[in-house]
Amino acid sequence: MKKQIITLAVAALLLSSCGIYTKYERPEVKTDGLYGQDVEVEDTTSIASLSWRELFTDPQLQSLIEHALQGNTDLQSAQWRIKEAEATLSSARLAYLPSFMLTPQGGVSSFDKSKGSWTYSGIASASWEIDIFGKLTNAKRRAKALYLQSLEYEQAVTTSLIANVANMYYTLLMLDAQYNVSAETAVKWRESVETMRAMKAAGMTDEAGVAQTEANCYMVEASLLDLKQQIREVENSLSILLGDVPDAIERGKLQGQSFPEELTVGVPLQLLSRRPDVKSAELSLAQAFYSTNAARSAFYPSITLGGTAGWTNSAGSMIINPGKLLLSAVGSLTQPLFNKGLNMAQLKIAKAQQEEAKLSFQQALLNAGSEVNNALTQVQVARGKTELRDGQITSLETAVRSTQLLMKHGNSTYLEVLTAQQSLLSAQLTQIADRFDEIQGIINLYQALGGGRELKNKSYTLSSLVSSSPFILHEVEW
Repeated sequence: MKKQIITLAVAALLLSSCGIYTKYERPEVKTDGLYGQDVEVEDTTSIASLSWRELFTDPQLQSLIEHALQGNTDLQSAQWRIKEAEATLSSARLAYLPSFMLTPQGGVSSFDKSKGSWTYSGIASASWEIDIFGKLTNAKRRAKALYLQSLEYEQAVTTSLIANVANMYYTLLMLDAQYNVSAETAVKWRESVETMRAMKAAGMTDEAGVAQTEANCYMVEASLLDLKQQIREVENSLSILLGDVPDAIERGKLQGQSFPEELTVGVPLQLLSRRPDVKSAELSLAQAFYSTNAARSAFYPSITLGGTAGWTNSAGSMIINPGKLLLSAVGSLTQPLFNKGLNMAQLKIAKAQQEEAKLSFQQALLNAGSEVNNALTQVQVARGKTELRDGQITSLETAVRSTQLLMKHGNSTYLEVLTAQQSLLSAQLTQIADRFDEIQGIINLYQALGGGRELKNKSYTLSSLVSSSPFILHEVEW
């Protein structure tokens, strides 16, 4: 028996070339030019290497992010998913161990009103499947990949949560700034209405000029109500992310918010280790790889050792007292013969799913590169507008003052004054929006590069999904 088991083990080693025990290896992926040909990559450093506390220095925003990381329900659901994957992995580990079962029985029987005869048995049975052909090994490796994928899902939720909280926070700062500018403009335009009324009384303008000025003033005052509504809606949305009921959000001001001037992106290869969605896609590929290995192992026999031990007083038709010791041992080999068509179909399905997972992995990498390029472009365009917008506002402020003076001396009409005032307000609001676009681009770039990853888990590599030998029954830690 011992020689037979050794022979089977040697045969298993020879069969390893068939793919039963092969390790997952990352397929060749192209990362050259992943960020776009117009993006120069000279340094391995990246803004994503900063912790979110280093990037977002506003203390009130930091407090909100910490609150969200504790109370967000989506993040809590992701953490429960990790526990589910841990249980699955634990089950796969325990599959290597033999199973034990205790089946005590007792009864009494009587024939034709004779004295009853008591029978009893206390039998313990054990069964152990020897994993020579990789069925259990591949299941364990697949379960480990699933567990690691759950960790990446949690990280993806965390990264997205940090970015969303930051985006909403700066949206509130933008709306606050626009509200303040609009409120100041409404005060000035109310003063213009009084000026126009005085000029009408002096015969310097007509009723149409007064009415048009009042209408513009009402328009700005109505926009203040719209901004109040938007502010409240954003506060409510942010409260949901925090896991709270709707409430007012304490916050700073848009002016004075600071971010790094140099936005380094690092080499594209770093996305493979930082982006949780890219890592998750690769782990899906690893799972598909081991599913294919498991489909191959179905072509080979399964070997099970079993045995029973216990006491019984029933030996066939005889009842003996006291009971005697009962021992038995059995070995079984199950070789599939007539389900080859089914196994072949399962293998084809597994191979097809593996190719699909490979394409998904490649597409996730392409999507990541595109997101980095989009975020960089957004920041660059917003910063390019800043200087132009400053010049525009300076010119419009001069135009407003000039047209107001000219109208007082009768050399200009109220329409020119109103046009200049409206253009100035629009430029001021747009300038605030441009600043927000720049900040949002930085946040998007940080997220696109895989920022926000905290070193709370032990590091691992995909090569750690396997043991050094297919016959090692314990789990390799990472």
